[in-house]
Amino acid sequence: QLQLVESGGGLVQAGGSLRLSCAASGFTLDDYTIGWFRQFPGKEHEGVSCISSRGTSYADSVKRRFTISRDNAKNTVYLQIDNLERGDTAVYYCAATRFGLFSLCLSPTEGRYNQWGQGTQVTVSS
Repeated sequence: QLQLVESGGGLVQAGGSLRLSCAASGFTLDDYTIGWFRQFPGKEHEGVSCISSRGTSYADSVKRRFTISRDNAKNTVYLQIDNLERGDTAVYYCAATRFGLFSLCLSPTEGRYNQWGQGTQVTVSS
């Protein structure tokens, strides 16, 4: 059974850091494009970063503070978030696709993601 499990969220003060993890089971992440998305209350998913064998991509709004990486041995993708801001408060999801175009990997719909995790809550306090 294919599964993605996010972890690492929590309550953190503004200016702090978090590292989110996206662990895969049932398939090898290295064969997929993995995207990180976040969802604000009442809003649609927003792409923040993605990674594949072709490289990495970031949304302009986060590229100075977010870093995506992958540990193939652990079959896990990470999202390091530094200098957290209150506006980063959201549920963060990872998703996987084998068929999406890397140029569209920040789009939750056009990226053709077919496997999603359950999400992890990030709350930033002032």
